[in-house]
Amino acid sequence: MKLATYKDGSRDGQLVVVSRDLSTAHYATGIAHKLQQALDDWNFISPQLHDLYVTLNQGKARHAFPFDPAMCMAPLPRAYQWADGSAYINHVELVRAARSSEVPQSFYADPLMYQGGSDDFIGPCDDVLVPSEDFGIDFEAEIAVVTGDVPMSATPEQALDGIRLLMLANDVSLRNLIPAELAKGFGFFQSKPATAFSPVAITPDELGDAWQGGRVHLTLQSTWNGRKVGMCEAGPEMTFHFGQLIAHIAKTRNVRAGSIVGSGTVSNKSVEVDGRKEWPKGYSCIAEKRAIETILDGQPSTAFMKFGDTIRIEMKGKDGQSIFGAIDQKISPLQV
Repeated sequence: MKLATYKDGSRDGQLVVVSRDLSTAHYATGIAHKLQQALDDWNFISPQLHDLYVTLNQGKARHAFPFDPAMCMAPLPRAYQWADGSAYINHVELVRAARSSEVPQSFYADPLMYQGGSDDFIGPCDDVLVPSEDFGIDFEAEIAVVTGDVPMSATPEQALDGIRLLMLANDVSLRNLIPAELAKGFGFFQSKPATAFSPVAITPDELGDAWQGGRVHLTLQSTWNGRKVGMCEAGPEMTFHFGQLIAHIAKTRNVRAGSIVGSGTVSNKSVEVDGRKEWPKGYSCIAEKRAIETILDGQPSTAFMKFGDTIRIEMKGKDGQSIFGAIDQKISPLQV
């Protein structure tokens, strides 16, 4: 099942069901007005949404209309929680290696995670508004899940059962603000502006056998200014699967329906080519590219994003069709 939220002038938009091929959609108004409603009463509402989904895919939905990603808000325009992990330890290793810092052993057993702002997400085709280029604008291509209720002290296996939906994310980062914030010892805040999510959120069954063990075994594509810079494999090198990430949150508290949990930057290891390290899969954020350049050449050469730059993040199935639709954004100056 594929779900989206259409803009209607309100904060939370209107829930729509989207066809598998992303060509048509249908308002879910008679079933649930908002996605959060469906998540709050999933066992009752989701079968009704699925029936509409089947009808839509069969071409029999009477009031279907062409699906337009530009009309989409984030599937959950605001959420009760947005917790982003760093599940790909290779990303941490690269960033640390670039500054000659070792990765603590605990990072391999206990996932890194921060709690981001969840009151104001942006849509997949909305501009990323930033007050200044000097902040060091970066994209971060990620996968995220939306949970149902997960009880405190849930095991990773139990937590996996709490996953309702999956999305793609652009966890925008302002890199030049990060060092001063981390130096305070309290984590990210101003350096993490509004996050964007894919046009549609999907139920795990839509992935078929690509959904295994809490990981998505497909390629995440990142295209910066029309040039493909990342073709990263999301499955094999995900150190902590989504069940482990959710269980990490649930160690001391309940996780409630409508919580969003991110994977962190999807990252792949280097390979040796003629005695030199290379990263043939590319990168899912500019900070990683700069870390690679520092490791190889002693200093970074790739600049962060400028106003007018574009970023497209997408994942395609084995049939070559887009699964979530694309995050397709432009970096724009904040007008005050």
